[in-house]
Amino acid sequence: MQESSNNQGQLVRSIGLISAIVLIISSVIGTGVFKKVAAMSAELQSPVLVLIAWLLAGLISLAGTLSNAEVASMLADSGGDFVYFKKIYNRFFAFLFGWTNFAVIRTASIASIAYVFAQSLNTLVVFPETSKALSDFSFFGLHLFDNLSVKLVAIALIIFQTYFNYRGLKLGENLSRVLTALMFIVMLTIIILGLTSSVGSIDNITTNSVKYNADTMSGGVLFKALALACLSAFWGYEGWASVGFIGGEMKNPQRNLPLALISGMVIVIVTYLLMNFVYLYILPIDEFINIYESKNGIAAVAVVNSFLGSWGSLLISGLILVATFNCSSTTILLASRLFYAMARDNMFFKKVDYIHPKYNTPSKALFIQAIWTCLLVLSGTFDQLTDMLIFAAFIFYGATALGVFILRRTMPDTPRPYKVIGYPVVPAIFILFCVALIINTLIEKPYEALSGLGLMATGLPFYFYWAKKKS
Repeated sequence: MQESSNNQGQLVRSIGLISAIVLIISSVIGTGVFKKVAAMSAELQSPVLVLIAWLLAGLISLAGTLSNAEVASMLADSGGDFVYFKKIYNRFFAFLFGWTNFAVIRTASIASIAYVFAQSLNTLVVFPETSKALSDFSFFGLHLFDNLSVKLVAIALIIFQTYFNYRGLKLGENLSRVLTALMFIVMLTIIILGLTSSVGSIDNITTNSVKYNADTMSGGVLFKALALACLSAFWGYEGWASVGFIGGEMKNPQRNLPLALISGMVIVIVTYLLMNFVYLYILPIDEFINIYESKNGIAAVAVVNSFLGSWGSLLISGLILVATFNCSSTTILLASRLFYAMARDNMFFKKVDYIHPKYNTPSKALFIQAIWTCLLVLSGTFDQLTDMLIFAAFIFYGATALGVFILRRTMPDTPRPYKVIGYPVVPAIFILFCVALIINTLIEKPYEALSGLGLMATGLPFYFYWAKKKS
C-alpha cells in the first residue's frame, strides 16, 4: 500500500481507564507466570522462598509503578518515559532509553513471548524437528537454526500481529479485552481446581528440596540466590511501564494513566501469588528443579497435567497460548508508539514519523519493529533474551524513580494529579534496588549484562548522526 508523507492521519484519544487497565494486565501477563517458577525453584530450593521472591519482586515493581505514576500524572504523552526523560534529563538520555527499547527491551520482550507461544503450540501440534547439522550450526556463537520450526512459528505470529495492529488501535484494544477476560476465567478455574484437588498437599509448600542445605542457604548466599530468583520473577512483571507509550491516545491521561498503572499492577501481583501457590501446592519443588535442569517443558503444564490429566494439559496449553498471544499483541501495539515519538522528535529513522491516514496508527514504526524483532527470535534462547532485557530495563526504571526527586525540586508548582505514596521512602527504596540489581547482574550474569550494554551502545553513531542532521 502506498503511503504518502504528505497525507498523514493523527493519533486519536480513544483509550479510557478500563481499557488502559486491561492493556497493562495484557502487556504483563505473558510467559513468566507459567515458566519462571522452575528457574526460581532451582535457584532457591525452597517453596516458601520462591513465594517470597514473587512477592518481593511484585512489591518492588509496585514501588516502581507508584514512582512512575507521579511522573506520568505530570508529563503524560505519546512515548511515555521517552517524553519524561527529555524533560527530566536531556535528549541524549531520552534517546538511549528509546534506542535500548528498540534494540532489546521491547523487541526482545516480543520475541521471547512469541517464542513461548510457539513452544506451547508445539505441545499441541508437533512441529518438524530441526536436523542436527542445522542445530549445531553457529554464527558468532549464536545457534540461529536451533529449534527452527518453533522460531518460524514465532516469526509468523509477530508478522500477523503487526499487521493486525497496523489496521487500527480499536481492533487491538477490543481483542485485548476479550482475551484478558478469557485468560482470567481459565486462571481462576485452575486456581480453584488446584486448591481443592486431592493431589495437592500443604506438605509440598513446607518441604524443601533434597538439595537444600540450611547451613549454606543463609547470609550472602541467600541474598544472592534471592536476587537471581527475583531476576526471573521480574520477567513475569515486565511490561507495566509500556502503557505510558500511548499517553497521547488516552482520555484524561493525567488522571487515568496513574490509576491504570497502580490498579493493573495490584491485580497482576495477586494473580501471580495465587498461581504460584497452586503450582507449589500440587507438585514437590524437586519436580520443578527437574523441569528446569532438563530444559524441556513448561512448569505450569506439568502442574495442571498432574491433577487434571490430559484434558488439563490442553487447558493450560490453551491458557498459555491465549496469554502469550494477548501479551505479544499488546506489546507490539504499545512499543510502536515509542519509536514513532522518537522519529517525530528527529531521534529515529525519519520515515517512522508517520501516522497512517486511514487507520491512524504508526504503521512504519510497527513494520520496522517487526523486522528487528524477527531477527532477535533467531538470535538466542528465551532466558538469555529475558535476562538481557530485565538488566537494561531497570537502568531506566531507576532513572524514572529518580526523576520524582528531580521534578519535586525543579518543578515544585506543577500540578500533580497523583503523588507517590510513601515519598521519599518508596522511590528511594526502588532506586537502591535498581542499583543493586544492575551490579548483581554485571557480576553474576556478565554475558547478558554486557550484551545489553553493547546493544545500547549501538545507538551512539545513530544519535550523533541524527543530532548533527537536526542542527
